[in-house]
Amino acid sequence: MASVPFEPRPVLGRLDRSGRLVSADAELEALQREAGSSLGQPLALPQIAAVAQLARKLRTPVSRPALAASTDYDIELWVEARPEGDDIALSLHGWTQRAPAGPRLAAILGGGAETETGGARNEWAADEELRIISLSADLAELLGVEPDGVAGQALTRIVRLEEDEAGEMPLISALAARRGFTGQHARSRADEARSVILSGEVVTGADGSFAGFRGSVEANGAASLAPTARTAAFDHALDEVLRSPLDRIIESAERIMERSEGPLRSDYASYGNDIAAAARHLLSVLTSMSEEPAQGGSSIDLAALAAEAVVMLDAPAGERGVRIEPEVSENLPARGEQRGVIQILVNLIGNAIRHSPEGARVRLVFSRTPGTASVTVTDEGPGIAPADQQRIFERFERADTKEGGTGLGLAISRRLARSMGGDVTLDSALGEGARFTLTLPAA
Repeated sequence: MASVPFEPRPVLGRLDRSGRLVSADAELEALQREAGSSLGQPLALPQIAAVAQLARKLRTPVSRPALAASTDYDIELWVEARPEGDDIALSLHGWTQRAPAGPRLAAILGGGAETETGGARNEWAADEELRIISLSADLAELLGVEPDGVAGQALTRIVRLEEDEAGEMPLISALAARRGFTGQHARSRADEARSVILSGEVVTGADGSFAGFRGSVEANGAASLAPTARTAAFDHALDEVLRSPLDRIIESAERIMERSEGPLRSDYASYGNDIAAAARHLLSVLTSMSEEPAQGGSSIDLAALAAEAVVMLDAPAGERGVRIEPEVSENLPARGEQRGVIQILVNLIGNAIRHSPEGARVRLVFSRTPGTASVTVTDEGPGIAPADQQRIFERFERADTKEGGTGLGLAISRRLARSMGGDVTLDSALGEGARFTLTLPAA
């Protein structure tokens, strides 16, 4: 029986170019033998092997959580796979023994789990950027793809996600909120006739951070699964860990602004205003993670909300040497939802800062018509080719694939704007910067 290390040390192993376990510490070798294999043979622990395969494919170190099965119990661990020439060096951390998992989690990163009716489950796993870690053989067959050829590809290159009746995509909402999901309809890109329903639960890293999803797929329109207990626990933890501290930060910042605890320099009091504004925005984003998007909205001042967004982005702009220059504007009444409008503006201005060269300007220009109110965010970046100007509003798409991020900001911004009866549009050309315009109904 494989034993769990008592010392807080990593368990090491090495795979050759063919995926054979050529060396291993005693604990890993014991797991390999319990799985019916041995040293010199292919690694028989599919969850660990999948992480190694992804590292080999991407040619970069990869760290992921995994679950390994011993004879009498399961072992939760953190896998680090590092390419070294043709080999993959494995380092396994945090071995935690637990009772054997039921069928739902018996094959987190590989095929072979059985349902209560005896059929094979369709299992999948993806990292925090929705790059595929593994598809089970039965799921790959269902989607019409080769299971060994998809590791490292974006999930959305394998399936096309579909909106539900409310215009939402459960997977996209779950990714933004870092929580589990059910009922995401999708079609295979290899064969549009193959329709599936995805569900997934959050995978967390060794430090508690979001590390992706693992889940299952149902075919032929079968009823989606109920939310998992882990999803509810995650939402509760989010409330406990973030909402209450943010409330306290806002309360303290407001006391600073009001000088309720004694005289204070004016510049310090203004810092309190900045802190309160940023905390309110964070709180609003948290709330939006667990609520349906607002439809329509109430009367807002678009110019004032843009000023709040600028305050939140002063620091990152300063780090890049970029000046944000809002046009002087009186009240600009519009109809919308305050939290959503600030989120859109933070996304648009943040993108402009990120794509601007050092010393550049990001300008905000306001306008109104008899039926609309709008703000245009203009940068001095490289611009966006006409062929890419619609693509970048799709989920997981970016103008520059070398840039970081998930490619969700513009898609979420447009969705929020349209839910309020407005839109986000783009006017750009290569070498001429980009001009993103948020338009809302006039109040």
